[in-house]
Amino acid sequence: MTVTYSSEVATSNGIGIFLKLLKRWKGSIYKIVWLDLMLYLIIYYALNLLYMYGLDTEHGKKYFSKLVIYFSKYANSIPLSFVLGFYVNVVYNRWWAQYTSIPSIDNIAILVGASIQGKDEKSKIIRRTIIRYVCVAFTLTLRMICPKVKKRFPSFDHFVQAGLLNNDEKTFMEKLDKEYPTYCSKYWLPLAWAANITTGARADGILKTELGLKDILTQINNFREKCKILWDYDRICVPLVYTQVVTLAVYLYFLFKVIGTQITENQEMENNLFIFHFPFMSCVEFFFYMGWLKVAESLINPFGEDDDDFEIVWMIDRHLQVGYLLVDQIHNEHPVLTKDYHWDQIAPKQLPFTVASQKYMNEHPVESTRKINVKEHEQVLVFRDDMESLKESGPQLDSARRNSLKSFFTSKKSRTPLGGRTIISPTMEMGNENYDLGHSYLRS
Repeated sequence: MTVTYSSEVATSNGIGIFLKLLKRWKGSIYKIVWLDLMLYLIIYYALNLLYMYGLDTEHGKKYFSKLVIYFSKYANSIPLSFVLGFYVNVVYNRWWAQYTSIPSIDNIAILVGASIQGKDEKSKIIRRTIIRYVCVAFTLTLRMICPKVKKRFPSFDHFVQAGLLNNDEKTFMEKLDKEYPTYCSKYWLPLAWAANITTGARADGILKTELGLKDILTQINNFREKCKILWDYDRICVPLVYTQVVTLAVYLYFLFKVIGTQITENQEMENNLFIFHFPFMSCVEFFFYMGWLKVAESLINPFGEDDDDFEIVWMIDRHLQVGYLLVDQIHNEHPVLTKDYHWDQIAPKQLPFTVASQKYMNEHPVESTRKINVKEHEQVLVFRDDMESLKESGPQLDSARRNSLKSFFTSKKSRTPLGGRTIISPTMEMGNENYDLGHSYLRS
């Protein structure tokens, strides 16, 4: 289930708003990193004890010291920040795209309820069956990609027991699987049934308009497309070689670090009790880099069983419930039409506020040019010589200013050949029959 903390960071007033999130355990970085960090410390102290008590000869300790110097010198040659940061960005974008690809049944249910009228039993059966088939397709898709859904519906018998399929439908699907065996579930089959039922309802006159038929079929196809996208995300992963490169980079980096940060006799220390030396900075570095890798591991498949994975199991029940409500209980029903509270007004100026929200009463968007004031003498309109007709209706300019503007806008050449066409000069009279009304002009 997704770990949400939006209510705790609704406002950024104060110091350290995110600090209060650090105490959380579920979905936290501590939960996914602590085992790897413990293994890192175990290896570190094992090498430390090996140096102190396992290497009795001077030659062995000298060779170990050379290894420490070598790995401490070249560990940073691995471009870990670049490789890991780009990889996490790719995984995050993929994670959000998968969420936006999860189909919703609401549009289909609203269209079915509005287009297939009638409260008779046949119309009701058609509406509910279309919704049920769409929910079956959704569940079959999730069953292919989500372990939690697979555990909930391991076979078609469980679909029958849950009321999503009847025995005839189950037999038909099992027969089709035997005749055309593939490695993927036929998630699209119930949607084809739903489309056929919709077409049949139009032929029988239960669905009144061609537009309603077209809209419902469009929504069914959109639903199928999103189901296919979810399956594509499941079978087409981030290239394995990229994941391997990132994983090797992180683990090799800390393998070099666990050796390169060892304390030897050649290094100055305040005491000779090496066993009490704690690699604090190395642990901090491990915590962040390994945590970064763990973030990618948890996001790369959000349909699993991690703390921050999507609530897929809940969506199955939600879609079925909302779909049935829209096409059955709420079908063709609405509250009694009455005059609204603001009937005597064209439009209310503002809705009332509570005491708790009173401070937001005067909040409204402000345009960026609100504080720009144009002086009165700068508001006089300026016209070109070829705009005499507009000049008559606008404010008159004094003759001196008009003459100066005339000399500025007047072109020396009245005609310019261009590809066999004549470009008319702005100085030509408005009464000229050859004047091109589409000619662009300069407005100051």
